[in-house]
Amino acid sequence: MEVTALFTLLLLKFTLLNSYTLKSDAAFSITPNRLQHFQFDTVSFHCEGSDGLSKLRIMKNSKESDPECDIETTTSCTIQRAYPSDNGEYWCENNRVNISVTAGSVILESPVLPVMEGQHVTLSCRSKTTSTNLQADFFKDGRLIMKSSSAETTISNVSKSDEGVYKCSISGVGESPESWLAVREPHSKAPNPPKVLFLLWIAVTVLMLALVLLLMGFLHIRNRRVCEDAADHPDSVTYAVVVTKPREDKGLTLQTQLIIKVQSQTRAQNRRVKKMMKNPHSNLFILL
Repeated sequence: MEVTALFTLLLLKFTLLNSYTLKSDAAFSITPNRLQHFQFDTVSFHCEGSDGLSKLRIMKNSKESDPECDIETTTSCTIQRAYPSDNGEYWCENNRVNISVTAGSVILESPVLPVMEGQHVTLSCRSKTTSTNLQADFFKDGRLIMKSSSAETTISNVSKSDEGVYKCSISGVGESPESWLAVREPHSKAPNPPKVLFLLWIAVTVLMLALVLLLMGFLHIRNRRVCEDAADHPDSVTYAVVVTKPREDKGLTLQTQLIIKVQSQTRAQNRRVKKMMKNPHSNLFILL
């Protein structure tokens, strides 16, 4: 029983570890790949959790709910005609993004997911009414940082200092909503808690396995000693006293008992008749 319990515990630990490490591997993407969208655009979310199912959630007005999807599968949600009412914070397990749907004429195209330090990021200012390159102004945290004649700007070797709130404007067309540009440290520099936890669980698993092997060895040695003791003392026999009780005829019916009584009386009468025949001189005395 102890061995079974230990193996069950090891299996449970491995299952929990597996579910925890897979949790950080959720696949999340948005099509089109931007945080801002025009009203009536079609927007698709792909969110695949560790169990292969969608974990997409939305936060609106401080209330958590399921997104309102026109087309929904186990891992995707498609809004065929987006409205400003679809604005909110969407998240897929540990990935969170703020989606903005505007009825205006200008949006800022920026990365959906956080970018890594050292990468190059291109921000584009897009007009709904025209596709020609227009002069655009780009702002970070409310301050003008760039004037571009091609309606786009590139940030080279992104660092944590580039993280902030960005927007753009096109003269004579309009201004975009604001979006947050997130910057993360490279994976090589950032700590990796799942990996550390995985190594810790490996050590615990090896320790538990060693304990199981020790326990099995102890049980094997004990059973072997018992067998050797029995072989060394073959005359040591345990006796048991068995006491039997006479069987009672409890199943005899009244009719059966009467028949047995009549048969006994008949046998007695027959014995008396035989005696009379053997001794004819005492017949009268016996009959009397």
